[in-house]
Amino acid sequence: MHILILGAAGMVGRKLTGQLLRDGRLGKQDIARMTLQDVVAPAKPDSSIPIKVVASDFADAGAAPLIAERPDVIFHLAAIVSGEAEAEFDKGYRINLDGTRYLIDAIRAVGGGYKPRLVFTSSIAVFGAPFPEKIGDEFFHTPLTSYGTQKSICELLINDYTRKGLLDGISIRLPTICVRPGKPNKAASGFFSNIMREPLAGEEAVLPVSEDVRHWHASPKSAVGFLLHAGTMDLNAMGARRNLSMPGMSVSVGEQIAALDRVAGKNVTARIKRVPDPTIISIVSGWPRDFVTDRALKLGFTTAEKTFDDIIRIHIADELGGKFAA
Repeated sequence: MHILILGAAGMVGRKLTGQLLRDGRLGKQDIARMTLQDVVAPAKPDSSIPIKVVASDFADAGAAPLIAERPDVIFHLAAIVSGEAEAEFDKGYRINLDGTRYLIDAIRAVGGGYKPRLVFTSSIAVFGAPFPEKIGDEFFHTPLTSYGTQKSICELLINDYTRKGLLDGISIRLPTICVRPGKPNKAASGFFSNIMREPLAGEEAVLPVSEDVRHWHASPKSAVGFLLHAGTMDLNAMGARRNLSMPGMSVSVGEQIAALDRVAGKNVTARIKRVPDPTIISIVSGWPRDFVTDRALKLGFTTAEKTFDDIIRIHIADELGGKFAA
């Protein structure tokens, strides 16, 4: 099996790559080779599995040479994040929408019965206010951001190309991934991780919204699990609708901080500084807060955590070697 990961240098891409290499297989098939692509060359892991690293802009029709090698499974993680897509309108549409269109058209152009599994990482940003208290599987798309609009259009395109038999696609709407390792990025949702990650590392973090803000979260470990399941499951069980929201947990910022206090103590939570940001407050006000994900659960998607305390402990174990700055 040949696996292609687009956006492999990102946090989820690196973790997915690592898990695939540790397993040596995807589902019941051994991995014969992997191609890792990003706009900046991903680090090449040490592995007995042949790995090709590609630095390219796939949004500039750069996916065609990668698809010409006929990968069996494509994980499409490449995107610019929500805050950047909102601030840089043309860039957001070029990368998040045009890049996906180039990709699926490149798959179509190969022809000869080529029909790879395409796993697309969508987002709960496809939903916009007003919403019910919990968003169910039948709730409609009314995104209130450019990022959410781009993801929503891509879902529809992948659904249609799948319906026409041009690829075997699935779009999974990831919760906000928390706690994200690494440095802060331009995602409007970044503060959800920042107020956990930086205090655990002994640094101050800024909270730009009220502690009453509630949101839908899952850990990086859960995100990798979602992708692996989407890459191996029988997609015929989904019927014609090949997009769905992933499981997660709904917590308020105040509940996040309370969990951090339980796990790490008040010296850590004291490093969180409240500095309201009207732009972030405006963006977050249109985001979903809670979901019912019965369809995903019935299809076998599960999370690695039961409580937000678990999410924090996963971060400490996986990223901090089991220790934090008390």
